[in-house]
Amino acid sequence: MKAIIALAVTLAPDGHISTLWNLTFNEQQLRCVVYRGVNGMELRLESPAGVILVEPFDMEPRALARTRALRESLKRRGWEDIPNPKSQSPNPNAF
Repeated sequence: MKAIIALAVTLAPDGHISTLWNLTFNEQQLRCVVYRGVNGMELRLESPAGVILVEPFDMEPRALARTRALRESLKRRGWEDIPNPKSQSPNPNAF
């Protein structure tokens, strides 16, 4: 008899798990997104032009606090929340 193990949640085909925040400044946009990567979860900072930063990510209070601190730091420098962001997948041809 074979055991069948299924995921309890459905994940997007691109690995996107969650967008933590979206910010804008002088017509520039930045978003903080968690993806399912080859080696587990990863955090990405993305702009419409491409991916700025990729690093391993654990859903732990310390890691979430770090993303919150980055968001607050950017907001102190003039970045603002985007209320209802449009999809902004990075452009692979931007580099």
